[in-house]
Amino acid sequence: MFQIRTLQEQDNPAIAQIIREVSKEFGLAPESGFAVADPILDNLYQVYSQPNAQYWVIENAQGQILGGGGLSPLSGDHATLEIQKMYFLPEIRGLGFAKQILEQCFEFASARGYRSCYLETTESLWQAVKLYEKLGFQHLSTPKGHTGHSHACEIWMEKPL
Repeated sequence: MFQIRTLQEQDNPAIAQIIREVSKEFGLAPESGFAVADPILDNLYQVYSQPNAQYWVIENAQGQILGGGGLSPLSGDHATLEIQKMYFLPEIRGLGFAKQILEQCFEFASARGYRSCYLETTESLWQAVKLYEKLGFQHLSTPKGHTGHSHACEIWMEKPL
């Protein structure tokens, strides 16, 4: 039994550890500029408590966090929310949680009048790219906004809402 719920402050250490573990698993090195290097990684609750931002976690029946994902305003583009920090431990991959969180992101963004959701990713996360494509994200030829990850992430995608 799993549940999706919003991030709470006490979840900060668990989700930061998951992001570090999964990043290492896929070779997403901090020195390359991936999300694992973000200075905010240990304080995600504070980041996603801001207006027009939200982060959801997947929790098992024992209260263990197994992954999560969220969105916040894209720096440099007031009409777009950026999908961020979608990371899941192997034991829950393929169970539909990424799709569920993305659908919550789309609903959240639409309800607040945003016109699109944007994300940046990399080829090593090809399974995620396939899901994004299936859910209506379109590939872009250049990055949008100012994420600070553009040199590390060579795939830029956007979904009109």
